[in-house]
Amino acid sequence: MSGTLYIIGTGPGDPQLLTLKAVSIVENCPVIIAPHGSKKGNSTALAIVGEAVPLAGKTVVQLHFPMKKIRSGHEPVPEILAAWRHAAEEALHHLNKGINVCFPTLGDPAIYSTGYYLYETVCGIKDDVNVEFVPGVPAMSSCSAALASPICLGDEMVAVIPATFSDDRLREVLERFDTIVLMKVHRVMDRLVELLKRADLMDRSVLVEKAGTAGQRTCTELDKITDPPHYYSTIIVRKNPITVRTLIN
Repeated sequence: MSGTLYIIGTGPGDPQLLTLKAVSIVENCPVIIAPHGSKKGNSTALAIVGEAVPLAGKTVVQLHFPMKKIRSGHEPVPEILAAWRHAAEEALHHLNKGINVCFPTLGDPAIYSTGYYLYETVCGIKDDVNVEFVPGVPAMSSCSAALASPICLGDEMVAVIPATFSDDRLREVLERFDTIVLMKVHRVMDRLVELLKRADLMDRSVLVEKAGTAGQRTCTELDKITDPPHYYSTIIVRKNPITVRTLIN
């Protein structure tokens, strides 16, 4: 009998934002396979679950997932495919013995997550694997809470996109949507600031760094940021102001 692969969202960083279901699964899974983006680094997702659940006695495997751009409709570079394959084979090594495996991933597995790549790779090797996804609190929700500001209200339209998109695509999104959530902003701040200035949206933009952690901070003056923000940073551009009347209605 095959084990079950659980792909769980850990939330943005605060272990108290782990769902009860996620905690229960981690407690009962003998094996945890955790991704990390740096070859010499440790898994942030693993650190989050480790603060909520004792991991002593479990088999814990940390695997490197290269942080390289993946384009929809295009095959990833061989280095990425090899990493996914290695992770899938490691998971199947335990699953084929009837052992359940937990794969924690930051935020929610449905939003720009390594979890679905692992899922597709595992199913490509063995199509009858038991897989269960457990949603987590996405970073943008934690950012919204930190700002005490909604992502959207009423009939407002929202776009959630990587800030690494081309200038043309970013300009189009900034023009069309009422709220824009920009992820992966840390390496492109100078370019984003110029685009936001040209769109006259600087006063509607807020950066939240390390949302849901002890190091959380917010910044409303994006053009005064001199050092690149932390990797876990998000910019929320909300065109429509919030008023008491809006909230009451």
